[in-house]
Amino acid sequence: MRIRKKLAIGHLSLLLCCGWSALLLQSAVLAADVNQVTATNEAANEAAKASQQRIDNVAEQTDKLLSEYRVVIKEIDGLQVYNRQLEKQIANQIKEMEALRDSIDRVTVIERQVIPLMLRMVDGLRQFVELDVPFLEQERQERLDNLDTLMDRADVSVAEKFRKVLEAYQIENEYGRTIEAYSGTLTLDGNPREVDFLRIGRVSLMYQTEDAQRSGIWDQTNRQWAPLPDQYRSPIKEGLRIARKEVAPSLLKLPVPGPEAAE
Repeated sequence: MRIRKKLAIGHLSLLLCCGWSALLLQSAVLAADVNQVTATNEAANEAAKASQQRIDNVAEQTDKLLSEYRVVIKEIDGLQVYNRQLEKQIANQIKEMEALRDSIDRVTVIERQVIPLMLRMVDGLRQFVELDVPFLEQERQERLDNLDTLMDRADVSVAEKFRKVLEAYQIENEYGRTIEAYSGTLTLDGNPREVDFLRIGRVSLMYQTEDAQRSGIWDQTNRQWAPLPDQYRSPIKEGLRIARKEVAPSLLKLPVPGPEAAE
């Protein structure tokens, strides 16, 4: 009986030991599984974190590329507007170039016509001066000689030559609207005398000796100097002072040649 009890107790102890060992083994296995799950979870979290980081980087790069794309689109729109404007300008420049070519061709033709015209103008001006009242003869003759020299120069443009010819005409035209006093030499009774000339436009040209004892007027009809009576001595002297702006203008009684009959 006692032996049976001892065997039963031994079996029970053995069962308890086996059960405890199995429990310990199960706990160890469970702990290993938990660690593995934890490690796997941490690895998944790290992978998810890395994936999210890559997603964030891709999103950031996408936003950056989108911003750059929008900037490029705006630049393209601006360039298209600019190109359209340039196309209009180029088209207008082409038209201007064609117009300039036509103008150059016309200028070449006109230049061949202008040069003979200027030569005729200079000759006409020379004839006019020769037939005109003989005032400032040396100055006017030098101007004509300079024009002759200018016409023969190859280093002067046609435009500059034409400007000089017109300038000479303008100077001659101004003589008809001004009064002037200047000194010069005049041959009287076969002897040269220093005299003062008084020019009233082209209407009247008079002289008076320095001592105011002799006065005269140019007779355009006979193309010679004619003496004036003493009554014009003071008016001519006063006219000389007015022309030199030494006194204020005033009314003068001066001789004026009568108009010539038209032929």
